[in-house]
Amino acid sequence: MPKFLIALPVFNEAGHVVEVLDEVRRHTDHVLVVDDGSTDGTASLLAGRDDIAVVRHSANRGYGAALATAFATTLAGDWDGLVTIDCDGQHQPRLIPEFIAATLDPPGSDIVSGSRYLKRFPGDSEPPETRRRINAEITAEINARLGLSITDAFCGFKAYTRPALERLHVSEMGYAMPLEVWVQAARAGLRIRELPVPLLYLDLTRSFGGALDDAATRLAYYRRVLDRAESAAAAVGGST
Repeated sequence: MPKFLIALPVFNEAGHVVEVLDEVRRHTDHVLVVDDGSTDGTASLLAGRDDIAVVRHSANRGYGAALATAFATTLAGDWDGLVTIDCDGQHQPRLIPEFIAATLDPPGSDIVSGSRYLKRFPGDSEPPETRRRINAEITAEINARLGLSITDAFCGFKAYTRPALERLHVSEMGYAMPLEVWVQAARAGLRIRELPVPLLYLDLTRSFGGALDDAATRLAYYRRVLDRAESAAAAVGGST
């Protein structure tokens, strides 16, 4: 089995982080937590553990920034790849071995991404209507723009091989970072596979922060990121 680092981006997850990490550690010894400037006691909980590695941002920089740190840490080590999993309790750590194995299944995949919409699982949540609608709209736009056939643009549960990480250069620091990944992956011709994962919303009131809590503002932001990522990818392609 290849050697994958398992990374969790964390911001103010004191209510979930211990339970999630305990479950993750049942399936791997190689755990990195990127604490993105938590102020709620998460840092103290992490400091009390000797079974994980922690990188702490001194201030909150954003979801994409935390994942960029995880990418860089993986590439700086001797890891064969990276699995990212959110720390809010919605992902199932027991699936980590399946994600790693899916990178190896012939013909192999460069990125294995979770999808909450490939199949229904017993106990699935009903997603907030605006989140489901925006996800569906952006996913359809990604497929139309990039020639992909994904079903969930935003799931944070992913496995990346090392060669995939070497082709990804994340600059979007916010929640739209996955859209930049899809653009760069399509441009690089990376092999993409989705695996079904349960659809769980444990906190229906969770905020995106500030103006992004408005659905129209969030949708416009996502489209700007897509436009910018496509323009950047085209510029890189034109200079080679």
